Amino acid sequence: MALLQVALLSLVPVTELRGAIPFGVWARHLPLGGVVLVCVAANWLAALITYLFIRYVLVLLLRSRAFARLWGAYAAGVQKRMHKNVERWGAWGLAMYIGFPLPGTGVYSGAIAAYLLGMSFRRFMWVALAGVLLMATIITAVVVTGNAAFMWLVKPPA
Repeated sequence: MALLQVALLSLVPVTELRGAIPFGVWARHLPLGGVVLVCVAANWLAALITYLFIRYVLVLLLRSRAFARLWGAYAAGVQKRMHKNVERWGAWGLAMYIGFPLPGTGVYSGAIAAYLLGMSFRRFMWVALAGVLLMATIITAVVVTGNAAFMWLVKPPA
């Protein structure tokens, strides 16, 4: 039951792995390996579902003029940001975008970017897996080491 909660938390766009791995390990006291495995699988599943259904959802939502205007601005921004990264780094640029646990990044926004850039489904799934594994590695390092991993960024108080 607790692993199901962790998997469902991995599917939520705001939290994804950023919230699910710490929740599973710190709040539910589950084994780290099982939590990471479940979170990676669930988040990769979210990438698959998002990429496959985005065009159908957009067809419905773009009927609204307000959404169409918002979507146009959002899509232009995503294309501008991601096109530079993909031009410079190739598919790894998108994988890094998915993998760095920052607000607004992750498989959902990565799937939208891949769709807007015309990336094939097969290629996106490999890129998404690389990004999810990168994010899982970063979050796991933070969970295992706690604040110590980032203490070198902050000067200790005198």
